[in-house]
Amino acid sequence: MKNRTPVVSILLIITMAAGTFAQQNQKSLSLDDCIVDALKNNLRIAVEVLNPSIADVSVTRAGEKFIPSLSFGYNNRETNTASYSWIDAADQVRSSYNDSSVYLNQLIPTGGILNLSLTSYKNETNRSFQTINPRYGSTLTFSFSQPLLKNFGFKMNRREIIIAKNNREISEHEFHQTLLETIYRVEEAYWVLAYSIEDLKVKRQSLQLARDLLEENKRKIEVGIMPPIEIFTAESEVANREADILQADRLVKNYQDRLKNILNLPILGEGEQTEIIPSERPDFKQKVISIEEALATALTNRPDLKAAMVNLETREFNVSYAKNQLLPDLSLQASYWSPGISGTQILYLDNNPLTRIVVGTVEGAPTAALKDAFKFRYDNWSVGLSLDIPLSTILTRAQHAEAKLSLEQAQLRLKDQEQEIFLEIKTSVRDVEINYERAQAYRAARELAEKKLEAEQEKFRVGKSTNFFILQYQRDLADAQTAELRSMVDYILSLARLDRALGTTLETKNIRFSDIAYR
Repeated sequence: MKNRTPVVSILLIITMAAGTFAQQNQKSLSLDDCIVDALKNNLRIAVEVLNPSIADVSVTRAGEKFIPSLSFGYNNRETNTASYSWIDAADQVRSSYNDSSVYLNQLIPTGGILNLSLTSYKNETNRSFQTINPRYGSTLTFSFSQPLLKNFGFKMNRREIIIAKNNREISEHEFHQTLLETIYRVEEAYWVLAYSIEDLKVKRQSLQLARDLLEENKRKIEVGIMPPIEIFTAESEVANREADILQADRLVKNYQDRLKNILNLPILGEGEQTEIIPSERPDFKQKVISIEEALATALTNRPDLKAAMVNLETREFNVSYAKNQLLPDLSLQASYWSPGISGTQILYLDNNPLTRIVVGTVEGAPTAALKDAFKFRYDNWSVGLSLDIPLSTILTRAQHAEAKLSLEQAQLRLKDQEQEIFLEIKTSVRDVEINYERAQAYRAARELAEKKLEAEQEKFRVGKSTNFFILQYQRDLADAQTAELRSMVDYILSLARLDRALGTTLETKNIRFSDIAYR
């Protein structure tokens, strides 16, 4: 009888060509390929990548308050009233009035408001004793108001911009965190799929060993050197291992769909026929890192911690703003205006309007009033102070109290988050160390299981062993191979979890955050 030793080392199993498992439509992908596809196509990333852009728009919108505003106005009015006095008019009093205006307003960073306005009007009437009719007027006005206590200062008046920028920074950190989570999901799905495929190969190999033993038993029964009852043990084991393969094959398909979903590949239709075959094996290299070093790295790189710190800055700023709002509203107002007037001058007999005898007119152009205004022919100015003391700021101070409580809450949350990070780091570092040792132990156990099966097969060939022990050692070897595969994948995933906990996943994968955030 031909001597067969079907024991294969675990590394050889991992590096075997995927063709033994593959079907017609296969797609061999490396882990980097899957990560790139996920970053390009994952719907969760597609949603989150818009948040920084939305925050950018919010910053721009907040800054629009410092853009000057320009407004125009025009009014045209005509009135007709009965004349109750012969002094006004003989029958009815008619008046027409129209004016136009332009205003330019500018908010300055200190909270002050600059205003420039130009108004012009035309007034015409049939009233008696008019010396200028129609009359044209123009006024150029400069005004300035500045709060001196409440709402004074650069920070107070850039509040919306500061908060919008903080929110934008938070959205970037949150997007960064989404990338870390997505990459870890890809790694987890990739290596679990790789494990399930190799585990299926191990179970198929184990089934083949049971079948070979069954065939050998049949030959021995035929020649009369084995009792027929011995075949039932081998047949039962073949059936059990066939059931194991059905379960393993189901898991492979489930993990295929899981990875496809993360990569946003179609699960139904044409994509259902495509099988993703991992082309990489676990990179089993020991990584040593101290808890102190890991914690320092996490405090520097964790995007969720950075977002919490920026949120704390916002809360601190809100407290200072609320404190400023408790101050009285003391404001300085100053203005300067230059009027101009022109029109058609009416000349009366003996220069006496009471005669009501018009002897001539002197035409005046509308532009003359405008020229007088711009030449500052007539100087006018005013300066004043106003003080407003809302009783609510004295009696309740609710806004300031609310801001302080919100700040205290954010500080407690940050401390709690730091404690959670410290626990996560300790757990991740411990998992890396233990999983590496587990993989080493399972490797040794698999090697011993191979030797035990070889020794038992030698005993079986000379009639010193039974089906029961051969099948048991075959199953022990399959279990040891599966355990070693699982321990290697657990070690790789513990490294991935450590990178995620440290916030260094992008650096480890040589991915630049800016290329993704601003794509």
